Amino acid sequence: MTQFIGTGVALITPFNSDLTIDFDALERLVEYNIENGTEYLVISGTTGESVTVTKEEKKELISFIAKVNNGRLPLVVGIGGNNTAAIIEEIESSDLSHIDAILSVSPYYSKPTQEGIYQHFKAISKASPKPIILYNVPGRTSSNMLPETTVRLAKDFENIIAVKEASNNMGQYLELLRTKPNDFMIISGDDDLALGVALAGGSGVISVIGQALPKEFSEMIRLGIAGKAKEAYDLQFKLIPIIGLIFSENNPAGIKAVLETVKISKSHVRLPLVEATDKLKSTIKAELENLGKS
Repeated sequence: MTQFIGTGVALITPFNSDLTIDFDALERLVEYNIENGTEYLVISGTTGESVTVTKEEKKELISFIAKVNNGRLPLVVGIGGNNTAAIIEEIESSDLSHIDAILSVSPYYSKPTQEGIYQHFKAISKASPKPIILYNVPGRTSSNMLPETTVRLAKDFENIIAVKEASNNMGQYLELLRTKPNDFMIISGDDDLALGVALAGGSGVISVIGQALPKEFSEMIRLGIAGKAKEAYDLQFKLIPIIGLIFSENNPAGIKAVLETVKISKSHVRLPLVEATDKLKSTIKAELENLGKS
């Protein structure tokens, strides 16, 4: 699955002022990433405000992005939740003809045991016609998929090919890298730790900031995968401040403020999220000026 090595970006869903989807902005965003070195695109993840996008809108997003992309980059779509049967139904009823893999988040809110998590993904694996990237993000799910569960799934099901690990715990990353099967990919879901994970043997990142700074961020990850630490860290040191800023209030409010500043899309979000504060927008603008991006 070399198509998922490097930098994938968790695309935002741009909105107009009336909170309908801004397809013009979405086209600009997709083209900007294709032209500037992003390796693959992720549709309808957390950063895409998936929980407030309707089923019909999700179908429109997949169809539109697939049309704009026109086979140029691999596409991943988020299909996950805490209702196993509903996820299977969505997989079976969706047109996945243009999709290269499914990103499926570990069950949230219900707080299942590790065995419950295993059985959940076992059922999804059996139903999915596409490769599966697991997604562990305990800060949002209130449940940590432990490395032994991830590795068990990796060993038992051939179509479970990777994990997007977003525990923000370097020790957990290292345990996954130490114990995983050789062909199983560890993909960082933490922009601030992504370089360290790449240098330690990870396969790259599914990034938030990467969609706004694709040239710099994807080059940093490529250097990390190649073991060129000095050159990679030189880039990371420049990016550390903006990475911190976009997560300081809310994701995706922060990245939407960045994309508004660089004139790709507007900063509108759907409730219960609210836009970045004027103070944060001003700080983001100043940092982008420091990076020569405003």
